[in-house]
Amino acid sequence: MALFRRAAPARTPLTDRDALLADLDGVVYAGPGALPYAVENLNRAGESMRLGYITNNASRTDADVAAHLTDLGLTVAPHEVVTSPQAAMRLLATMVPAPATILIVGGEGLEVEALKAGYTVTRSAHDDPAAVVQGFAPHVAWTDLAEAAFALKVPEEEGGIPWISTNTDWTIPRERGVAPGNGTLVSAVHTAIGRLSTVAGKPERPIFDEAVARYGAQNPLFLGDRLDTDIAGAVRAGIDSALVLTGIDRPKHVLAAPQGSRPDYILADLRDLHGPYPQTVEKDGVFSVNGAAVRVVDADVQIVAQGEQQIDLLRAGAAAIWATGRAIYAFRVPEQLYADPFHRP
Repeated sequence: MALFRRAAPARTPLTDRDALLADLDGVVYAGPGALPYAVENLNRAGESMRLGYITNNASRTDADVAAHLTDLGLTVAPHEVVTSPQAAMRLLATMVPAPATILIVGGEGLEVEALKAGYTVTRSAHDDPAAVVQGFAPHVAWTDLAEAAFALKVPEEEGGIPWISTNTDWTIPRERGVAPGNGTLVSAVHTAIGRLSTVAGKPERPIFDEAVARYGAQNPLFLGDRLDTDIAGAVRAGIDSALVLTGIDRPKHVLAAPQGSRPDYILADLRDLHGPYPQTVEKDGVFSVNGAAVRVVDADVQIVAQGEQQIDLLRAGAAAIWATGRAIYAFRVPEQLYADPFHRP
């Protein structure tokens, strides 16, 4: 019998995973360029598990996305990209069968998927479309939104046609900063007609369920940069999730995350996928992560120990606040918890 037992390897966010499902904007790239540490760490993950990419951005086809990712240094086939237009077409098929005429508001990514699904595509309400499907594209104009409003003027409960949006992300990260996303364009149509769209992409389940089924995943991890779409959608789908602080949501959003939008892991960047993920330890109301420690006393969030890394202080602060079951506006929070040295576009 051995005299010494080798310690079990420290667990990382990827331990025992069979698939890593990643968002794109704010996780892999911002605009055309890759984010720091993204490509090499995704390639490393791909050595031991399936990689899949899930995007709410409806402006490009799966083939275009795969080509872009390959140009950045990843090796991606079109079938490894799950897009919100694909989810929208699967949803539409339950409402309006092909080859019905549908009005498309969006770009090539949405139009190509509609044609692949057998639908007839129009850009005009004059063609009496059987449904409207709306997705993001940089060139979407007022005239496109107006055509959607004209086609949707009759409420659905009064015999009006279905309206599907690929996603309702309010913002989209670009190389120059944060820009309005599809949610702002969907909101403009909603304001004009007083109707709500049915959402096909994140945070709704169809796009997650399709990804899990496509990769045959039993224990996947979903990787995103937004609490309201990526993390909330993964929670709804029963998938473990990691939030990476290279995109939209910042430390203040993490601390304020409501139940149902809280990630299992908080990552500074994608290098953290492969490092040991520290345990959160609670003792006498103090939540500790490595050398950082935070507690909540009445209405005060208190830093007991700052630790060496800001990411550990954020993890400890989030655990302490989340454990109270109260919203963050009920507390006085020290500015140091909101510190944001993490990379963002």
